Amino acid sequence: MTELQKMGAAAKKAAAVLRTAGEKKRRALLEAAQALHAGTAEILAANAQDLQAARENGMREAMIDRLTLTEARIEAMAQGVEDVAAQRDPVGRVLSGETRPNGLKIEKITVPMGVIGIIFEARPNVTSDAAALCLMAGSAVILRGGKEAFHSNAAITAVLQDALARAGLPRDAVQLVRDTSRESSREMMGLVGYLDLLIPRGGAGLIRAVVENARVPVIETGVGNCHVYVDETADIDMAADIIFNAKTSRPSVCNAIETILVHEKIAEQALPVIAARLSEKHVELRGDARTRAILPEAVEATEADWETEYLDYILAVRVVENLEAAIEHIARYSSGHSECIVTRDLRAAEAFTANVDSAAVYVNASTRFTDGGEMGLGAEIGISTQKLHARGPMGLQEIVSYKYVIHGDGQIR
Repeated sequence: MTELQKMGAAAKKAAAVLRTAGEKKRRALLEAAQALHAGTAEILAANAQDLQAARENGMREAMIDRLTLTEARIEAMAQGVEDVAAQRDPVGRVLSGETRPNGLKIEKITVPMGVIGIIFEARPNVTSDAAALCLMAGSAVILRGGKEAFHSNAAITAVLQDALARAGLPRDAVQLVRDTSRESSREMMGLVGYLDLLIPRGGAGLIRAVVENARVPVIETGVGNCHVYVDETADIDMAADIIFNAKTSRPSVCNAIETILVHEKIAEQALPVIAARLSEKHVELRGDARTRAILPEAVEATEADWETEYLDYILAVRVVENLEAAIEHIARYSSGHSECIVTRDLRAAEAFTANVDSAAVYVNASTRFTDGGEMGLGAEIGISTQKLHARGPMGLQEIVSYKYVIHGDGQIR
């Protein structure tokens, strides 16, 4: 057996224990949250190693932000684990039930997935988020992070495994793949017989590779080519605030916007106000010809700019003729993640929400709210941009399956 197959076998054994762990799962998570607090110094020391290597290798600042842990971020990680522990156990819920004319009692009941694999990049907080969600959902998890965050991920995993052991659950319920080569990623995509579900979290390249090459079931997540459309009736100051927040509060995450579309009737008034606000964070604007006629400082946009998830202080800008043109642009270029309209026209808002086919559609609010915690789901395992099984933020209820339990009294067919 390969090392990954051994991990898969150990995870299956752990999953069998978790399937009926009940309240032990909750106690283990509360223990894990305390352990994250207690292990802050060791986790920060490990993260410092990763940050030093990242800077030596020329990693972009926006990506370094993804990689960076602070006491506040570890506190948020611990709080996220506690929030998951406080939620209703998603396992064993009766989704539906009926008694058939022949007397059979049929119930549809939620059950754990089994073993979930997560392939992710340079965001060490994913380690605790994913582990907490999988554990509460009764599943074991195999984590395969990027090499950039290896020391951070290893430190967090060790803390979580110790907490599991203290709570009387198998350490192998949470495992970290130590080989960060492409070979390990490819092997994980083909771990048939061990993984019940594989979830990629990262950039477009990673997600495309997993979707195209995996031989185990996959939920596609996360690429965020998100838009804000400023309608002709928009409150310009509100639009500037929403755009500033959605682009600059944390540009390296998938719910940050990458393109704004502005109605031609409001463009001459709105674009200078929006650009002045964005200049506070030195955001580079890439605009079409009509945008550059109003904002000479904007760089000429290319076709690729409408398609790009920058994850950086860069924003594409286009002036559009009307609402229909904005919806058409989004339909062509969006990744199906999150879109927003800023408007005071109820009919325009209704047309936008009805016709934009993304996982989250906003009226007069920042796309940065596409997040499990902000939507009341607790921590999330990712943002699904597909339509089968789960869509949008995936919390506990999205990472369980179900089975039918049928009670009879000797019925035969």
